[in-house]
Amino acid sequence: MKKTKRGRPPKDLAGDAQARILDAAQQLFLEKGYRSASIDDISELAPASKPTIYAHFPGKDALFAAVVARTIDGLTDFEGFSPEGRTIEDKLMSLGTAIVERVIEESLGMVRVTIAESQRFPELSRNVHDAARDRSLAAVSQLLDDATQKLARTPKGPFSAKRSRATAQIFLDLILLPMLFRSLVGETQKDLKKELPGFVRERVGFFLAACETDWSY
Repeated sequence: MKKTKRGRPPKDLAGDAQARILDAAQQLFLEKGYRSASIDDISELAPASKPTIYAHFPGKDALFAAVVARTIDGLTDFEGFSPEGRTIEDKLMSLGTAIVERVIEESLGMVRVTIAESQRFPELSRNVHDAARDRSLAAVSQLLDDATQKLARTPKGPFSAKRSRATAQIFLDLILLPMLFRSLVGETQKDLKKELPGFVRERVGFFLAACETDWSY
């Protein structure tokens, strides 16, 4: 097999060097893991010279952080997303399904890599967790607000200004965490997707029932 020649990329590829470097790095981190993926491997796959890589990223640590950050951006970008359905239950089911599918289909591999390197990069792992939480909560809070306009909004209720983030976190925990854990321990996408409609319907029903209880304490 003919090896890709390293060095300066062709003119038609020169403008997207950073994207190509990130794409190559992500592919190799997923295939080999952080420790086994080398800058030489990334340089060859991109293709981009090592000086070009170092001009964009100081080292492999920074490149790994950039790949993870890009994955988070893709995972939590719900701009333009509109939940389907007419009822509150339908809208929340649409939202919950979209969240789970996006994690399983687009980001599960990088989640695994990040967990594997959490002891090596504890600060990065914390930053990734905080960023994912904050961005996800912001997106889910807005979607929940749009989907629950008809629910009672008492000053101390689940959709009040003081409780909206906590309510969004509860929704995320109910919908995402069980499916994420099952994915991480090896259950297939096919099997999980088969169960997803019933799972989300059950969790949304539980969530809405809890939101109707007395939150006045």
